[in-house]
Amino acid sequence: MNENGGDRPEASVDDPGSVDDPGVYADYNATAPLRPEARSAMLEALGQPGNPSSVHRRGRTARARLERARRQVADFIGAEAEQVIFTSGGTEADLLALCGAGRKRVLVSAIEHDAVLAAVDDAERIPVRADGLVDLTALAALLDASTEPALVSVMWANNETGVVQPIAEVVGLAKQQGALVHSDAVQAAGKVALNFADSGLDMMSISAHKIGGPPGVGALLVRGGLALRPMITGGGQERGRRSGTENLPGIVGFGAAAEVASAGLAIGSAGRLRDLFESRVLAAAPGARILGRAGPRLANTSCIVMPGMPAETQVMALDLEGIAVSAGSACSSGKVKRSHVIEAMEPGGPAAATAIRISFGWLNGEADVDRLVEAWLKLYKRAGGQD
Repeated sequence: MNENGGDRPEASVDDPGSVDDPGVYADYNATAPLRPEARSAMLEALGQPGNPSSVHRRGRTARARLERARRQVADFIGAEAEQVIFTSGGTEADLLALCGAGRKRVLVSAIEHDAVLAAVDDAERIPVRADGLVDLTALAALLDASTEPALVSVMWANNETGVVQPIAEVVGLAKQQGALVHSDAVQAAGKVALNFADSGLDMMSISAHKIGGPPGVGALLVRGGLALRPMITGGGQERGRRSGTENLPGIVGFGAAAEVASAGLAIGSAGRLRDLFESRVLAAAPGARILGRAGPRLANTSCIVMPGMPAETQVMALDLEGIAVSAGSACSSGKVKRSHVIEAMEPGGPAAATAIRISFGWLNGEADVDRLVEAWLKLYKRAGGQD
């Protein structure tokens, strides 16, 4: 147990320096530590052979584990079990939604994760305002511009800024024009209350490793009666919508993590820590700026601008201090580049190259905030900032 009451991940021989100093992990939006409950469920599944599609006893036992996990995920997200399609992660879930729904006209917000932006080459972009919220007036105009049935995809919460989008309003506008609506809720799941049944959405993507489950498994929620063309064909698993033998250990780990998250344990006291970090930094660094602060945000996420210092330099310098944070999405092949999210909010501005993302979670405590503030302010002074 650490001094704040949480278990630190075990040190690894492949992680130099981690034995004596576990450091500060403040990159939960990239991936969350594996929950002990998920680890135990996965180990149990790994120890019991059986294909969920087999009809013998071991196959039926595997099927029972699979369907229990499906119910756990459904309960977590406010859906029916039969609406859950297991995938290899959020990226595949997004691809299945955008390409499998059969709509040639696709509208996506300008701040979507690359998994959405890259899914449809000719998708139309919905602009966002300076506060990071999707421009509903622009969305209405885009919908009015054509009578062709469309698919609208707007993420529930942004992975870089934490800004929570007005999904109810998006759904209302889209439905007036007969459009289908998908939301990438990968970052929102476990951090805000989600209920697929009440959302009005046709499809929703979620991912296990953001809530303390394993990487490499996710799900697409699909409302009843919606036809969906599979991207992976073959054996007809997942009710014919995603073929291939299911990743049973990953799926049961997903289910266990979802059950923990359902109990309100997904981010712990992260909101209090985020607010403490921001208040201390802004008091000491008048040139700093928090993006999206004026609107609704995920409680654990802070996107902070340090004028004059590239984001890549900040990330590397903090890493040398034993602190893990991100700049932009962590899913861009390890590259640190100018943020398309911040560019959409502030076109041509410097913030897209000088902002980093700090995202707290259940294993963080005030000692982590102390260390992070100290290291960040040291960098701020190097960049020319004053007390």
